[in-house]
Amino acid sequence: MTQDRALAAAVFPDRSVASISASTAGNSKRTVAVWFETADPVVLQYSTETSLETEGHLARAISDRTTVPVPPVIEIGSHESSSYIASELAPGENLHSRFAGFDRETQRHIARKFGRYLAEIHEKFQFEGVGAVNSTTGPDGPRFHATVTDDFEGWFRRYAREGIEALPEPFDPVRERLEAAICSGRYECDWDPHLFPWDLRPGNALGADGELSAVLDWGDPLAAPPGLAVAKAKHLIADWYVADAEPLRVAFDDGYESVRTSPTVPTVFELVAVLRSAVDSHGVVTRPRYPEWTGEKAVQFHLHRLTDLLSVTDAV
Repeated sequence: MTQDRALAAAVFPDRSVASISASTAGNSKRTVAVWFETADPVVLQYSTETSLETEGHLARAISDRTTVPVPPVIEIGSHESSSYIASELAPGENLHSRFAGFDRETQRHIARKFGRYLAEIHEKFQFEGVGAVNSTTGPDGPRFHATVTDDFEGWFRRYAREGIEALPEPFDPVRERLEAAICSGRYECDWDPHLFPWDLRPGNALGADGELSAVLDWGDPLAAPPGLAVAKAKHLIADWYVADAEPLRVAFDDGYESVRTSPTVPTVFELVAVLRSAVDSHGVVTRPRYPEWTGEKAVQFHLHRLTDLLSVTDAV
């Protein structure tokens, strides 16, 4: 808390801090809401391990170029060992704890909005290469670029294998099948790289009265074929929260297609979307549903989905 206050005071030296509330979400950066005595509250995100500059510039660019409700970024900078982003505090409740309890029509409405937002992002952010996205600042403002490579399939296989290597022991029964599916997978798809916001989900969004009021967390962006982003988003929005996911998947597609034609999504993309969602950046098995499934129940959720998709790839 002392570090939170010290950074808030350094970033806003003309404001008196009244209180600070820290978020327990996220692994790579600290997020705190800061209330001032006589000024509007802000959200301060900071990290002593990685630069948040690209994330901050990307959040601004998404807000400027699309209708995605991104909280306005006030300042991007660094102080001592911390890289930080300061943004306006957005209204609404975190949808991770609410989404599963909404009626089906509200769930479909939100899924449709997510689909539209991803399509808008794909329309406005295209790249020459795949991989990690970085920003450079010039006279015309920040520009975004990705690792330029002619071997897009090679990059995808490396991305998939990183996911396989991160899986803990309970996933050993499917490890060899996953490797075989990645090596022999059919990649008939649109390889034209677009922005891949890999964690687009209700847990990174706020809502009020059944509407999305803010979409958060644009960290560690990638450039990838659009079908991979669609596969990941549909998994995290639909399968993650409800048992009967198909109506939400259809609603997501409807939203996407209101902006642009849906890309081809090979089964191997769906497989890797699940694979790269099964553990977090620390190798801990992630917790689907809400209330969250933990332990063996969480493992079985991921294994069941992987096995279903492997059955499809085996049959091809």
